[in-house]
Amino acid sequence: MPHVEPGMTVGLFGGSFNPPHDGHVLVADIALRRLRLDQLWWMVTPGNPLKSRRELAPLADRIALSEAITENPRIKVTAFEQSLGQSYTARTLEKIRARNPAIHFVWVMGADNLKTFDRWQRWQEIARSVPIAIVDRPGATLAYLSSKMAQTFDYARVDEEDAALLARRPAPAWTFLHGPRSRLSSTALRAGKPVRG
Repeated sequence: MPHVEPGMTVGLFGGSFNPPHDGHVLVADIALRRLRLDQLWWMVTPGNPLKSRRELAPLADRIALSEAITENPRIKVTAFEQSLGQSYTARTLEKIRARNPAIHFVWVMGADNLKTFDRWQRWQEIARSVPIAIVDRPGATLAYLSSKMAQTFDYARVDEEDAALLARRPAPAWTFLHGPRSRLSSTALRAGKPVRG
């Protein structure tokens, strides 16, 4: 895991990044700025239980591509989940928080992940363990209104204007961040479809 100092605020941005693209960088940059994070851990996962392994590029390639497109020194590309033997977010969060008890973590995800968030293993436990920042993505702007996660934890929504305080709030707490959006998607890039950024 990247080095941190007690009291830091750290965003956890996990995904298969298959391949990583400028849309991911935009989400990371928005989270760093709007949440006022000290670091953002760009966590390249060994696999995704909700996606086919056949279409997954080798982990080393996804790490190298991620490092090539992330220029901000506060973004730390890492693949420590492989050494943990974990592929489920809830378990990974348990390990991260146990090893870093003095750090304020926020789970960062694109709004396009909200539609399947309730299919993640122990998803309610995830929401109760760390604050969550959901960053707007094309076609998913209204997802926070209809998603099961947003409806279940409606009472825990933090106004976007208070996003900078999210990392220090007790979970459950979540916010939806509007801002610039990129139409790039890993699915389209793998399929060789032309997509305007």
